[in-house]
Amino acid sequence: MRTLPPLSLLRVFEATARHQSVTKAAEELFRTHSAVSRQLRLLQEDVGAPLFDKAGTGLKLNRHGQQLYALVGSVFEQLEHGYAKVRQQAQPVGLHVACSATFAMRWLVPNLADFYRQYPDVRIRLSMTSAREIRNEGADLVIAWDLASYPESDRLRAITLAPVAFGPVCAPAYRRSAATGTRIAHDHTTSAWAHWDAHHKPGIGRGAEITFPHTHLCIEAALSGLGVALVERRLVQREIDDGRLVAPWGFVEFPFGLKALPASGISSENLDNFIGWLRGQLVAQNPG
Repeated sequence: MRTLPPLSLLRVFEATARHQSVTKAAEELFRTHSAVSRQLRLLQEDVGAPLFDKAGTGLKLNRHGQQLYALVGSVFEQLEHGYAKVRQQAQPVGLHVACSATFAMRWLVPNLADFYRQYPDVRIRLSMTSAREIRNEGADLVIAWDLASYPESDRLRAITLAPVAFGPVCAPAYRRSAATGTRIAHDHTTSAWAHWDAHHKPGIGRGAEITFPHTHLCIEAALSGLGVALVERRLVQREIDDGRLVAPWGFVEFPFGLKALPASGISSENLDNFIGWLRGQLVAQNPG
């Protein structure tokens, strides 16, 4: 049988000693001043000696209190770290994945059920951001097709997941106006239209230009007849299949492909499995 005082008394003592104040300890522990004072008296009775001296309006540890605080503080710190480790190990294994909101909504989330069937113990936490902000999410893995703004060292170690094919799409009623109509562009990733213009002869959207911060909004603008959007084929295949969008000039494979960029220094079986699953699903569902 352990001859120790109740843990609640030691917890009150540790908080009071740290703050050198009964009032502050009571606030931290969500207890009344009188309840904390009463538990301190019980502990001092158990020890057989006072643990604090008065110091103005506060308290100061005496020699016995300093000895006990050195012991209790160390034990509580070990207990806190150990408990946090147990909780972490008890939680489902997870991966923090950052990708564009459009890719998450239109492809990744609709396909995650298949991943969970294969790997039921792994949970994916998503950060959905604009392409410009995606670099700073602190994720285990970033998924993006445009890495032009990334450091060369990141571009070199990025893993190619699948080819990408982009094409100008518009509402069926807008088809006749597409060549001279409005071009819909993404605020932060202009390389798609620049690549199309450099490698595809027909001029498209030679009129005005409107921009949006997310590809999803570009697609919605095209659906509503505002103009022509240049979009990756997988992201609009559903709308093309049901006739709400048309792609008069088809889709052209771009050289960069969809990339996976793991965080520097990270390596795990779950990360490898997720990247392998992404590759398999993207290739299997390639509309081309």
